[in-house]
Amino acid sequence: MSVFDEPVERRGTGSVKWDRYRDTDIMPLWVADMDFRSPPAVIAALEERVAHGVFGYGNAPADLADTLIAHLEAAHGWAVRPDWIVYLPGLVTGIHLACRATGTPGDGVLTLTPVYPPFLSAPAPSGRILQSVPLAHPAGGRYTFDWDGLAQAVTARSRLLLFCNPHNPVGRVYTRDELERLGAFCERHDLVICADEIHAGLVLDPAARHVSIATLAPELARRTITLLAPSKTYNIPGLGFSFAVIPDPDLRARFRAQMKGIVPDVNVLGFSAGLAAYREGEPWRQALIAYLRANAQTVAHAIAAIPGLSVSPVEATYLAWIDARGLGVANPQRFCEQAGLGLSDGADFGAPGFLRLNFGCQRAWLTQALRRLETAVAARPSER
Repeated sequence: MSVFDEPVERRGTGSVKWDRYRDTDIMPLWVADMDFRSPPAVIAALEERVAHGVFGYGNAPADLADTLIAHLEAAHGWAVRPDWIVYLPGLVTGIHLACRATGTPGDGVLTLTPVYPPFLSAPAPSGRILQSVPLAHPAGGRYTFDWDGLAQAVTARSRLLLFCNPHNPVGRVYTRDELERLGAFCERHDLVICADEIHAGLVLDPAARHVSIATLAPELARRTITLLAPSKTYNIPGLGFSFAVIPDPDLRARFRAQMKGIVPDVNVLGFSAGLAAYREGEPWRQALIAYLRANAQTVAHAIAAIPGLSVSPVEATYLAWIDARGLGVANPQRFCEQAGLGLSDGADFGAPGFLRLNFGCQRAWLTQALRRLETAVAARPSER
């Protein structure tokens, strides 16, 4: 039995994921938070830090920057300098800072839907205007960029592109050719790019390879804020450690200026966990990838057999994006809750009629959930 098959009781632990359906029989498979214990190296590092017993304000560990630099070079072929790194208490914080650090109130922020909900909500608090462009999705194909849609949406006041790669929720790992074309578009319209790459360590498709858009050319690096974190890959989102890589000194200075007096420092446990994850977590990550790959196949096979549902190919992440419009129900998310399944509502991502299923869980649990879904769909009233 895999270590990932071991059940972990999360009820009564203050879990956002599990507390939503507390005291019900609804199985939570919604927020992007896996039901696996973190790597042993991370747990050991936290135990050591806790044993010290003092939790004052903390600086980054002395070897953290070098560890991150080595990781980015090994994983992505990216030569990063220490001064490019900005530590953050969360990736969503970085999205908001990117909006505030580019342009002025009234300027436009482009993003590609469906997408992680903070992309849709972040522009407004800083007075920026959301300019959302639906991704293209050919029948039976993979999501990609709608180049005509982007050309029509961009304006003289567009200043920023919020970009997710690997893409949450559709699971795409964009190719080098796609990224080069997107980079050329951003250069042509003088857009800063904020690239959320938090799922870069979770590429499941053996034929896919994550490419950071900032690595394609120096001129693209100068206009890019890349947001990264160990939180999804190593299942430590509650510890609040992320970082931005910003090569351009002026852009980095504007980003840092928006942090002053508002953004707290990373806590000492987050630093300890992040360092251990990147320094010692690779064997665990490789085992996780194999397990998630099998879970993704389990989901694909099950959904293919359920009339009215289809699922996008999952190239990365532990999130399945399900088209439920064929069910003929007004609210697929509510339909699933009534069937005992807590999935994310596609409307929150800008795509009503869709569902997002988190398969970062024990396979027995996943199999049970998919059976519930199959049973509920088979039992729904026939259309008249």
